Parts: sequence; structure tokens; C-alpha cells
Amino acid sequence: MTQNHVTGMEASAVSVLKRAVELDQGARFQESLVCYQEGIQLLMDVLKAVKDDPKKVHYRGKIKGYMERAEQIKVHVNQLKEDGKYHEQIKISEDATGYSYGMLFKPYISSALSEVWVEDPYIRHIHQLYNFLRFCEMLLKADCQVKTIHLLTSQDEVDSGQQNTALAEVKQSLQTQGVSLDLQYSSTIHDREIRFDNGWIIKIGRGLDYFKKSKGRFSVGYCDYDLRQCHETTVDIFHTKHTKKLGDVM
Repeated sequence: MTQNHVTGMEASAVSVLKRAVELDQGARFQESLVCYQEGIQLLMDVLKAVKDDPKKVHYRGKIKGYMERAEQIKVHVNQLKEDGKYHEQIKISEDATGYSYGMLFKPYISSALSEVWVEDPYIRHIHQLYNFLRFCEMLLKADCQVKTIHLLTSQDEVDSGQQNTALAEVKQSLQTQGVSLDLQYSSTIHDREIRFDNGWIIKIGRGLDYFKKSKGRFSVGYCDYDLRQCHETTVDIFHTKHTKKLGDVM
């Protein structure tokens, strides 16, 4: 392994662990735990690559410290989840970037995740339907085995044909991936909420529709949603042992 490669891994580890500390200090514990784990793995890769003994000692000390903090956070988060008191809040500011569905939901996706409930009254217009499709694609790519996605939304009173056709196509496409889409409509739905069967509940003020329109089809952020500007909104994350199904709220 070349020195440039090692230097690159060191820089990556520093960046991820710096983010972990920032999230930790902001009481965003589940997100910080994911970053600590990624950063620790990067440092362990660096440790294997370096030849200098003083550097090895230095990295072992760093790894030990970060592992201890990660374990403390894990115990703290598990206790809050056990007590049903876990609550985390993320404030997305106007024009902020870095909040693609992958980045936002990643800390709450686990290998145990197999069923998802989406309640969002605004999966109706073209860009909102694409948002839902992107959310489904994110789940397919994630480290989980999602088998069923439930969607509760409202019917488009102006052009229900477009909505029905689009969601039918999403359903058929998901079936080819071994995922079932359960679609229900409600004329009274107002709240926006996403529930995972591993216990995580994510409530986004604007639902899935928090991205701004791209400035152009060839503008940065048009394809990569980590670079897409966002509307201001608040994300509240909770954890419960009992995952409520859509039928329980209708």
C-alpha cells in the first residue's frame, strides 16, 4: 500500500470522526454512533498499513478512546430505547445540502429491517412521486432486507389518473425486486410519519418533499440529492418497541 493511499485513509478517518464528535456534542447520538463506527474501522485499516511504531501506538490510543466513547453512546441509546424516552431532533436549515434520503435514514436502518410504513398526504404530484420512488430505491440499496412497504397517502383530486398510474408502476417495479407495496388512500390524513419495524419512527415536518427544485437540469444537485438544496424543516426521531401499523391509525 502506497504512502498516498495511507494518507488518504487517514484524512478520511479524521473527517468521519470529526463529524462523529460534532454529532455527539449535538446530542445526535444514533448518527454519531454510526460515524464513530465507520471512523474506527478506517483507523484500524490505517493501523494495519503503517510501519512506524510510534504511529502505531498513537493510533491504538485513538482507537481505544473512540471505541470507549462509542460503547458509552450505545449503552445510553439502548437505555433510552428501553425506557421509551429516545428523542432526537435534526433541524434542516433553508438551502442546506447533505440531506439525501440515504444520509438522513442510514443511522436508523439495520439488517433486521424488513417492513416500512410511510404516511404522507403529499405523494401526488410528479416530483413527489419521484421522491417516493427515490425513498424506495434507497431502501433497496441499504443494508437491510425490506420485504414490504406500506404507503398511506391522499388521492390527487385534480389528476388521480397520473398518480394511480405512477404508483402502480412503482408497485410492479418493486415486485421484481421481491418487495411488496401496500397502497392505501385517506381523505383525512394530515401528519407525516415513517416507521421502521426495527422500532425507529422518523417524523419530517415536510414529509419526503423537503428538497428544492433544481435550478436546471444540468445544475449540480439535479442528480445527486446530497448536493440538492433543501427547504427548512425539522426531523424528529423516536424509538418504540411497538411499531404501529397503518391500520391502527385509520
